[in-house]
Amino acid sequence: MADDKETVVSATEELNEQMQVRRDKMAAIAALGIEPFGRHYEPTHGCGDIVKNFDILENQEVRIAGRILTIRGHGKASFANLLDISGKIQIYLRQDVLGEETYRHLDLLDIGDIVGVEGTVFRTQRGEISVKATKFQFLSKALRPLPEKWHGLKDVETRYRQRYLDLIVNPDVQKTFIIRSKIIQSLRRFLDSKGFLEVETPILHPIAGGAAARPFSTHHNALDMKLYMRIAPELYLKRLIVGGFEKVYEVGRNFRNEGISIKHNPEFTMVELYQAFADYQVVLNLTEQVIATIAQEVIGTTKISYQGQEIDLTPPWDRLTMTEAVKKYSGIDFSAIKTVEAAREVADQLHIAYEPKHGIGAIMNLVFEEMVEEHLIQPTFIIGHPTEISPLAKRNKENPEIADRFEAFIFGREIGNGFSELNDPIDQKNRFLNQVAQRESGDDEAHMMDEDYVTALEYGLPPTGGLGIGIDRVVMFLTDSYSIRDVILFPHMRHKG
Repeated sequence: MADDKETVVSATEELNEQMQVRRDKMAAIAALGIEPFGRHYEPTHGCGDIVKNFDILENQEVRIAGRILTIRGHGKASFANLLDISGKIQIYLRQDVLGEETYRHLDLLDIGDIVGVEGTVFRTQRGEISVKATKFQFLSKALRPLPEKWHGLKDVETRYRQRYLDLIVNPDVQKTFIIRSKIIQSLRRFLDSKGFLEVETPILHPIAGGAAARPFSTHHNALDMKLYMRIAPELYLKRLIVGGFEKVYEVGRNFRNEGISIKHNPEFTMVELYQAFADYQVVLNLTEQVIATIAQEVIGTTKISYQGQEIDLTPPWDRLTMTEAVKKYSGIDFSAIKTVEAAREVADQLHIAYEPKHGIGAIMNLVFEEMVEEHLIQPTFIIGHPTEISPLAKRNKENPEIADRFEAFIFGREIGNGFSELNDPIDQKNRFLNQVAQRESGDDEAHMMDEDYVTALEYGLPPTGGLGIGIDRVVMFLTDSYSIRDVILFPHMRHKG
């Protein structure tokens, strides 16, 4: 342990020494009358774009700006690699071109500094595309050294806590978030082309609703009232359908005060959409269409590899009822189970924990989560959810014990949830009352009573199909990212202790 402590102290002293050297250089730059932290600078080209378009740009004058990754000198000539969002390029700096005084300023540069460079595009004798600098300009002095590219940011905790460093030294991470942006752009294009209207609904809710989840709460001083960060925009979006909009969607953050895992973050991004005069079958078909379209547009194929598993997103996806899926993977036929006592016996035999409030449907869902989800590797729709666990979904016409609802699974993970919306205000109020009773018995994820939503339904909600898709999980699949933290720029972390 003593050796480890000495190593840490030594590393800290070395860092402090390097930082002092950089501060001394910053002071030296300022003493020359040069701002170490510069002002507006307008590049004409990206570094990577010059490399890609060398045939067009050879011998052309360019202005570029970026971060120095390497710098090396050979007497009266020096080379540096410059990185920007488009890629990197070599900079060739000569004393006879820059002038002796300006060339000496290179001694004040460090790896990590941000500079602007003007010069001519050419290819060196060794064949490397470069810019021969005629001018360079300090734009921002880096007062901390970057971690070594291959060794300094392997620690996952550091990568997530200091994402800015992760983006600098790990180009694949930057690529992931560029793809994420393109996925959301593609999603919006698809829905806009189908006639959906993008809307915005409140983030702060007086009543937490639209999902079974534990909310974050806060207090609004001026109104002297408790508010909740939204767990879902569902009930507001359906109010808009009542108001006469026929196709609406919202892309935005939801917040749930729950555990953190490779699949869960307290704040996450979803798209929710609602279509009047539709049902769950309409939005089920829309789900596989939009995911396949995004994959084709953004990565060029509907056949992806995720964590070594080949997955085909091409529609149509498989469809199974929850009862069928449970029977297939657990051997238990819940259609033959008629009493709660019998369902509990099954759960006991399978060593699956349940609560006294759970009925047959809820216990079947517990068995599904424990024994079925992990097997749903290829895209699969699970339909026929128990009404007991679907408080906002319309009952099935032939079997009122199940709802007209589906969940979409890929690689054992739910990515979408949709249903025919319950538009009977009397039934909805009774289900809310049932949820309130569950809350009073200790279930803090049960729905609260929302009287205004029931009032809205009393004015008439047309038959409506609704859908929610987890954007973060779609990004995970299309970038082959293991954890949700890999696709959220600033995931939540525990305090260092």
